[in-house]
Amino acid sequence: MQGSAGGPPAAADGHRYPLDSSRQQQPLARLLDLLDLETIEMNVFRGHSPPETKTRVFGGQVAAQALVAATRTVDPRTQVHSLHAYFLRPGSPSMPIVYEVDRLRDGRSYTTRRVAAIQGGKVIFNLQASFQVPERGYEHQAPMPDVPGPEQAVPRDESDLPEEVQLDFLHSVRPIEARTVPDHDPYCRRVWVRANGSMNDDPVLHACVLTYISDLTLLGVTVGPHLDSHERPGMMASLDHAMWFLRPFRADEWLLYDQETASATGGRGLARGRVWTSDGVLAASVVQEGVIRPPL
Repeated sequence: MQGSAGGPPAAADGHRYPLDSSRQQQPLARLLDLLDLETIEMNVFRGHSPPETKTRVFGGQVAAQALVAATRTVDPRTQVHSLHAYFLRPGSPSMPIVYEVDRLRDGRSYTTRRVAAIQGGKVIFNLQASFQVPERGYEHQAPMPDVPGPEQAVPRDESDLPEEVQLDFLHSVRPIEARTVPDHDPYCRRVWVRANGSMNDDPVLHACVLTYISDLTLLGVTVGPHLDSHERPGMMASLDHAMWFLRPFRADEWLLYDQETASATGGRGLARGRVWTSDGVLAASVVQEGVIRPPL
């Protein structure tokens, strides 16, 4: 694996590989290692999970790894602008995940890939991602919320993270920093997030890390109107996840993850998130639906 310092690592075939050039750097190195998929053959890749994960594979990890697999099959001139994914079965951390990429379309402006994540001969997750050659056009964006900066925010309690990442966060150095903006609105949650370490300049790497981050806290906002701060729901699991990458950003700099819930019904919760850079640039938008069941 080779690449110039500060630029995207590249293989002999010219494709970028989203791995930081300083992979020994802690505490981010372990997450970046998870994203460094093994190439089995053309369009087929293999990923692993943290060994201390005891329940199921974290959905953000699978989504990020699937995006890595898709990115390895596209022209380096293109950038991911959207992904749509479904979580079909819980993944087991005790065995590798195989990612099979289907090259749906290679156009002059847009490229589309479909990725199936497979364990034990069954598809546990699928993702469709669209990539675009950068171009100029109309520009507008909504204003950023007026909130305190990360220095005034409160470090997150790991007990509020998805169960499948709690052990990894509690027993190893945390790859992601997260600080909650105090807010008494139960329908909203605002969190400052960033990778806990520096990364190279490859936008692919930053998109994959943000994909991982985007699944950490979003579904939790859907139970905010129903539970006290010390209570936990009976079950929470992502069903589907969509992201739009709008403008350049760095995942190793503070980003405001502005989250809100629009609905909870039928054992499902729906939430939307918008990601802002610290200087007010709208970088990404996220929508997720998941299973949320009351405690028995």
